[in-house]
Amino acid sequence: MNLSIKTAILLTLLTLTTGTALAGDYTLGDFVLAPARPRGLKSMQPAKSGSYYYQLSADGTQITRSSFASTADTAIVLDNKRLRGAVAGTWDGYEISDDAKRVLLWSNETPIYRYSFSADYAVADLTTGTVTRLTDAGGEEIATLSPDGKKVAFVKDNNVYIKHLDSGILTRVTTDGEKNSIIYGVPDWVYQEEFGILNSLRWSPASDELSFIRWDESQVPMCSMELYQGACRPDSSRAIHPGRFDYKYPAAGEENSLASVVRYRLADGTSERHDFARDEYVPSIDYCGSRLMLVHLNRDQNDMHIYEWKAGGELSTLYHETSDIWIDNDVVTGVRFYDTFFVLLSNRDGFTHLYKHSSADGHQMAQLTRGQWEVTAFYGYDAATGNFYLQSSNGPLERVVRRIDRRGRVSLLSPATGTSRTIFSGDFKYFILNYSDAATPNRYSVHSAPDGKLLRQLEQNEQYAERYLSPDVPKREFLTLDINGYKLNGYIIKPRDFDPAKRYPCLQVQYGGPGSQEVLNSWKIDFEEYYAMQGYVVVCFDGRGTGCRGKEFLKTVYKNIGRYETDDQVAIGRHLATLPYIDPERIAIYGWSYGGFEALMCMSHPESPFTAGVAIAPVTSWRFYDTIYTERFMLTPQQNAAGYNHAPLDLADRLRGDLLLMFGSADDNVRIVNSMQYISRLQQLGKQFDLMVYPNMNHSINGCDIRLWLYQHMLDFLDSKFNRR
Repeated sequence: MNLSIKTAILLTLLTLTTGTALAGDYTLGDFVLAPARPRGLKSMQPAKSGSYYYQLSADGTQITRSSFASTADTAIVLDNKRLRGAVAGTWDGYEISDDAKRVLLWSNETPIYRYSFSADYAVADLTTGTVTRLTDAGGEEIATLSPDGKKVAFVKDNNVYIKHLDSGILTRVTTDGEKNSIIYGVPDWVYQEEFGILNSLRWSPASDELSFIRWDESQVPMCSMELYQGACRPDSSRAIHPGRFDYKYPAAGEENSLASVVRYRLADGTSERHDFARDEYVPSIDYCGSRLMLVHLNRDQNDMHIYEWKAGGELSTLYHETSDIWIDNDVVTGVRFYDTFFVLLSNRDGFTHLYKHSSADGHQMAQLTRGQWEVTAFYGYDAATGNFYLQSSNGPLERVVRRIDRRGRVSLLSPATGTSRTIFSGDFKYFILNYSDAATPNRYSVHSAPDGKLLRQLEQNEQYAERYLSPDVPKREFLTLDINGYKLNGYIIKPRDFDPAKRYPCLQVQYGGPGSQEVLNSWKIDFEEYYAMQGYVVVCFDGRGTGCRGKEFLKTVYKNIGRYETDDQVAIGRHLATLPYIDPERIAIYGWSYGGFEALMCMSHPESPFTAGVAIAPVTSWRFYDTIYTERFMLTPQQNAAGYNHAPLDLADRLRGDLLLMFGSADDNVRIVNSMQYISRLQQLGKQFDLMVYPNMNHSINGCDIRLWLYQHMLDFLDSKFNRR
């Protein structure tokens, strides 16, 4: 349930792709499949320095270099037709070396978990036009170019290797890696899922040292999933007997991996290792010049250290922070080191802001931002001008881009409303703005960084806008309700032929996890709009504990997730039941993952107004969920038994209303045990419910257009329960 996968933010920003506008009547597929996603800039990466960016062609055979400032300055830097050697038919991804002389390429991606994969990696020399594979067999992970462009570190079979590109020599750095036991470089499952880190390999700036994290997960409990032949991407090897996928999954209160940091010196092939205890996390390591820095977090996730690795392996505290709630994932994984200082996020003053600290002794040099708003992303520091660039809230619903100059003055570089995201050029002279709001599909444009001045337009999604801004498509309207002493933000989508004199069935959608937000002034089209077109009033509200409302708003749910956000959603549903255009006998609640947990909690509440509900991949007991996410908000079951005893599995006897439960059989995140134990409890209680299982599907239940049938089944369920057939 990680909300902030750092390695995915860059791609999410500018890699959305779709076809062109469609003609004819709207179907559910127009809202939940590819046409519902605006066009973007595919596989765009800024050059490490200068004012250029790279893009991989749609067919995966070319890489172009383009100027931020001018459309005329574009050149092909890599073309498969001109390469010699191990050239794949198409490339899945790439990384350009700092000196732009080599390109790391990969193909044949094979998923491991939700975000990680192995692939066949190769390096193209742009000077000679040759391509060389890292290994003959392929199947490497997290290949990482050195800053000097002469080496690639990677992981294969759980061990770290270094390929010396000039000589072709392959050096094996570690030897004891073993699946489900000792793993190097690539984080274990729970680090990937909840800290959002996929790669711990870190090169020193001089490329003479490689550091990485070692995880000993030998004592972590094993989890197994059965896999079937299936019809979506079928596997004939499982045609008669199911296969099995085994991985290590630490549930709340159980053993974690033992993390160690390894420092390997290329000159003499020697290494040092520092071991941490099982109740400690190392979410991040990085270099500050030649100095190695380690970010450390206790198991309760309320005590954070930044250590410097001194000579002889001694760890010296550079920074220390404690909190009376959890320290957020964005804080521990988002520290950025510069020559003389480092920048980090903290909500120590009640709102999440940027702080600048000396990298010499850790003292605070400046609080860069302040006020009753929150920094939501740090884009970086321009040494030439002294400017810092960031994204922040401007009220909970808006996201803006801001600049802070060397005097601490804050300037707005984007519209004051809506949602703005950016990618900066390597020299911080330009940025590409991705802007949308509830009435504006994503638009992309190039701006000058110091003042935000518009230079040129990129993708504007005109055809897409023409189709989805049609009067036939219902619009999201924002509203605020006073609920349980708090002003909660929400939106409502009404049927296109809405008549306030009529009574409509209502679907209340929500997620509700700590720090999350569903109600934002940004463009989004999904099943909700289609359901409104079918005659439903759809509403969504962010309850207590959700994001960008300050630390005190978060604190309300600490150690008690599932209580106050449930009270809020129930109170919202009861308010909706009083509205003249809502049928109080036909109000349903829906949620996925944490939202599925909440849907079950709401249907088990003594004051529930919900006559039906849909829970997809729900957590039914936090004792089943992983250590990092669960304990961040709840501590361990041993520390907080009462909090853990308040979950759907414990309240199954109180469930009221018609329930549709759906999940994927290969969900490595919210494991199938959640649903199976809940199903068993309902059966013993004699409670009837509807069930849909998606074989071989993971937590996202995606691929082969399965989302179309999932949301159609959900609509059919609601229609049948509300007598709309």
